[in-house]
Amino acid sequence: MPTLNWIGKDKVVTHHNDVPFRVLDRKYTFGDTPDSGNMIIHGDNLEALKALLPEYENRIKCIYIDPPYNTGNENWVYNDNVNDPHIRRWLGKVVGSEIDDLTRHDKWLCMMYPRLVLLQRLLSEDGAIFISIDDNEQANLKLICDEIFGKNNFIGTFTWKSRAKPSNTGLAKFKPQNDSEFVFCYKGKGTPKFLFVSSGKERSYPHTDKEGNYRLQTILKSNRGENKRETMTFSLNGYTPPPTKRWQAGEETILDLYKRNRITFETGEPMLKYYQHEESEEFSPFWCHIKTEVSGTAEKGKGILNDILGNTHGFDTVKPTSLIEYLLIHTTLQNSIILDSYAGSGTTAHAVLNLNKQDGGNRKFILCEMCDYAEAITAERVRRVMKGYGEGKNVVAGTGGSFDFYELGDTIFDPVTGNLNDNADTEAIRRYVWFSETNSAYIHPGKDAHPYLLGTFQHNNYYFYYKKGEETCLDWDFLNTFTQKDKAEMYIIYADRCVLTEEEMMRLNIRFKKIPRDIKRV
Repeated sequence: MPTLNWIGKDKVVTHHNDVPFRVLDRKYTFGDTPDSGNMIIHGDNLEALKALLPEYENRIKCIYIDPPYNTGNENWVYNDNVNDPHIRRWLGKVVGSEIDDLTRHDKWLCMMYPRLVLLQRLLSEDGAIFISIDDNEQANLKLICDEIFGKNNFIGTFTWKSRAKPSNTGLAKFKPQNDSEFVFCYKGKGTPKFLFVSSGKERSYPHTDKEGNYRLQTILKSNRGENKRETMTFSLNGYTPPPTKRWQAGEETILDLYKRNRITFETGEPMLKYYQHEESEEFSPFWCHIKTEVSGTAEKGKGILNDILGNTHGFDTVKPTSLIEYLLIHTTLQNSIILDSYAGSGTTAHAVLNLNKQDGGNRKFILCEMCDYAEAITAERVRRVMKGYGEGKNVVAGTGGSFDFYELGDTIFDPVTGNLNDNADTEAIRRYVWFSETNSAYIHPGKDAHPYLLGTFQHNNYYFYYKKGEETCLDWDFLNTFTQKDKAEMYIIYADRCVLTEEEMMRLNIRFKKIPRDIKRV
């Protein structure tokens, strides 16, 4: 498989391992439901994605991202030339002195690669990731996605008409007008379940016989079996099977269907009967070429944002909610989690809320946004969509809902001493330790569980005996706090020190791990 090399690649392919785990510091809850599962995270999306791993690895059903297209245009609020000072500082730290040799494309690839690696870890086995892109980086993006997600996990390239109006400025009006953008789709390690969606159309059943109303469809145009017309012979008195081959239509041969009055020759060729009482409603295909009336355009997306926030938000191009709704409705269930790590103006959250309102679903969104407008634009848009916006005949009813707004907080480990950071939230440290041990999402064991129990994994109990500012000891007093509910095949216990002998721990199936020495750096 061809791979892509660029200056700085060797510094970023494993950089996700060096990204520190940070605590997600909740600043406020909007709405009536704290911990609703809807999250907006302000901060570097690389660190935000790493912070999500302990709870969300392999749990995200659908990821949609709209990363910078690297157009070279720096005259708008979302700097698209990878010259944002946050990114430049990051590149200087990670890539080092080679940063001055990096082309625009090198920088973009260095920025994207570790973020895509973490997104791949968050994606569920039956999930799908959609990545918007245009011609500037689409070839490079395809190669690194093949490398990270696996070439065999490529599903397809969606295309949509992003512009409805041609450019009339300068020489641009004399050039071919590119009005298309792309959305790459890759699946997780398993098999995604793409969903049937009702077309909203009613089928016509113009024919009737003793079994009921029916419609006709030619065998050759149906989706049943292969086209082997050249091997078949027909007569007005019935069907004569060829001597060596039997044409299959589903599970039945044409002869079987004819005997059951499911085939008619009334139009001069064999036609299958489809009875109204046997068919479900008509479904729309999940087309890779998305029609404009389905996707909407960037102008429509900007118009929606103008309606919500006024026209002072600073975004020249905005993805239409209908585009993302189209992708989500074919890939998510009513309780799925959707992640967007380049949240921008919050279009993905808007699309999720719209779908929940339409079908009564309980989908959750997680947005990550690095720029300072995360509160003033991203979160504000979501607030207004939930409450409702517009006036008079243009009023749009609210979708309802709640979300929690987070900033990136302290690191789990003190960067100087390497010890656990006592300023970090204890529950966040517990999530990290559980994840480092089991590589699975942390779920609180419940208020009735042992206070230091992290959980049970593969018949083993994990305990994190940790108190801020105090030294903890694995001794007989601690073991005497166990009850019958704590019975397990093996006990993995973290503490600052241990006074039990090796023989005692072996007899009791205890494995001691010292804080912080034995906590894995993931």
